[in-house]
Amino acid sequence: MTDKQVVVEAEVAASAAQSWDAYTSPDRITQWNFASDDWQCPTASVDLREGGRFSSRMEAKDGSAGFDFSGTYTKLVPNERIEYEFGGRRATVSFTPHGDRTHVRVAFDPEAEHSVDQQRSGWQAILDNFAKHVGATSARG
Repeated sequence: MTDKQVVVEAEVAASAAQSWDAYTSPDRITQWNFASDDWQCPTASVDLREGGRFSSRMEAKDGSAGFDFSGTYTKLVPNERIEYEFGGRRATVSFTPHGDRTHVRVAFDPEAEHSVDQQRSGWQAILDNFAKHVGATSARG
């Protein structure tokens, strides 16, 4: 285990408010919260307040694997920053406007079971899927 957080980043073709909405709305989370097309996120719940809990289910479409990802919000600054705790680890999501786009940065404490590179790759794939989803829904209006 390392003391250094892992960082993944993406540019999203949408405003910070649109990005925030997609990141915190259960019906939107289920549309992007998976790393590849052979996985899915069938359920998500959000209690969007400091001390509130969130949970999402990620599973392979063929049913061969799956897990729940859940935690507690520790700080919320609407359209700017989300901090949360999950399984004794912490993460921060920041939304920084850049004109009509938003830079989304996720920093998280790695776990010991998988390599840092493997964790970075997985979280980056999910964030890239988020950016693709938000950009597509933003373009539709």
